[in-house]
Amino acid sequence: MNTQTAPLIEVQSVSKIFGSVIALKDISMKVHAGKVMCLLGDNGAGKSTLIKILSGVHQPSEGQYLFEGNEVHFTSPRDALNVGIATVFQDLAMIPLMGISRNFFLGSEPTKGWGPFRRFDVKHANHVTREELARMGIQVRDTGQPVGTLSGGERQSVAIARAVYFGAKVLILDEPTAALGVKEAGIVLRYIAQARARGLGVIFITHNPHHAYPIGDHFTILNRGRSYGTFAKSEISREELTGMMAGGEALEELSHELAEFARTDEKASVVLAEAAHEFEAEADQLHIEQLPPAFEKEEHRYD
Repeated sequence: MNTQTAPLIEVQSVSKIFGSVIALKDISMKVHAGKVMCLLGDNGAGKSTLIKILSGVHQPSEGQYLFEGNEVHFTSPRDALNVGIATVFQDLAMIPLMGISRNFFLGSEPTKGWGPFRRFDVKHANHVTREELARMGIQVRDTGQPVGTLSGGERQSVAIARAVYFGAKVLILDEPTAALGVKEAGIVLRYIAQARARGLGVIFITHNPHHAYPIGDHFTILNRGRSYGTFAKSEISREELTGMMAGGEALEELSHELAEFARTDEKASVVLAEAAHEFEAEADQLHIEQLPPAFEKEEHRYD
């Protein structure tokens, strides 16, 4: 197969079974260079299981896994990383109290010297880290500052820049915007766009269609371990994407529940208003009956 035209990653009818539990069933998906594939689904849809198959943590029970047109059988995440599949999980695999450059090269530290005098090359690490972050549009004051002092979006950007530097062809991002505010999520989406512009294939896992739709080129939707299919951006609207994720029947049921609640709430508000009016009238009557005329006259002076 011509690897220049073949997808970077392709899974064909992949299934994963844990004992009697079918976590995934007949999932097919392609990821091309310079494209963003958004993998969407609610909690329990099977997104995490599929990520672990793609990143080498799990092996598929059924189906084929192709990388650049050739079938692969990863036995560990290191195997996937060696061919250029980098995964950025939600915990980012960073140590908060260590500096940015130390985290950038964590596990692959540049060294200088030899033998017992071999040590971490701080100058080289700081230079490369600053340069790679600048290419992603990130400016840091000090590459030695602890990663824990960065915002959530900045930490995500460091993880993305690290993956790109170490030769990733495919970047798998596990819900990078899940715990971020609107502004921070926008920053991460911008870095995803920059990774796409540099020719990487990006798999963006999320349960938020409002984050996926602006950046995605294709969308694969999972529900309870099965795929609703893969759609190009021109084939599906944001509203349709949201409806397929939630399930049309679930949304219709929710709509009926909300309508019933609105009717019930309207009736309740009328009853409460009548009760309040009765209590107010009763309070006024008690006030007139119990307050002596002299005190009532004195009270009205301050009205």
